[in-house]
Amino acid sequence: MLTWEDIERFVEKGNPAPEQRIVKTGTQWRSVLPNDVYWVTREAGTERPFSSPMCSHFEPGIYACACCDTLLFDASEKFDSKTGWPSFTQPIQANAIAYYMDDSLDRSRVEITCNTCDAHLGHVFPDGPAPSKLRYCVNALAIQRKA
Repeated sequence: MLTWEDIERFVEKGNPAPEQRIVKTGTQWRSVLPNDVYWVTREAGTERPFSSPMCSHFEPGIYACACCDTLLFDASEKFDSKTGWPSFTQPIQANAIAYYMDDSLDRSRVEITCNTCDAHLGHVFPDGPAPSKLRYCVNALAIQRKA
């Protein structure tokens, strides 16, 4: 189980190696992604809170990257954070997500991206439920539920 200390170590010392890498140009991504998904995942956009019904869906399943289909989260780790974005306590495996310091607002946050294709997913915070106390706050447009 990952902890906030693990996240801080990844930010400071580097992310775990992904299983594979997928690299495309902006033009290539734009040709295969809907505009809203492109904006969120390739330009680090943020969808409006509570804009997706995914926040209130808790059926079993796996969530994959909307860009490259890499498996990212298991629905068993999903919880209602009441923030307006789907939230998870753990990634499906430690090397599925990459972590970067984000100082773009008036406070520091840790950005999360797909470790395979660098798609912006959202941010992770140390205010989730026990035992990990992690809250992966994810844009619904950045992930897709698999059966």
